[in-house]
Amino acid sequence: MRSANLSGLRIKQAREKRGLDQVDLAAALSVDHDIKMDQSDISEIERGIRGVKDFELDAIARVLDVSTVWLLRGKEKDG
Repeated sequence: MRSANLSGLRIKQAREKRGLDQVDLAAALSVDHDIKMDQSDISEIERGIRGVKDFELDAIARVLDVSTVWLLRGKEKDG
């Protein structure tokens, strides 16, 4: 089965590295970026079940202090 997104596993990795749980990430997205997600949305993204919109990916990257390129490709620069 094909994943609905490329970034789910890296979102989980960055979230855990920062000591956040899924509820914390959802709350930060709501407070800092007015993006309404709950814990189950984050879980589905991390498991590759739910796709991620571009503005959601940008906000997640900002909350987790990583680049969108890293979330998508696992590296900081093209090439």
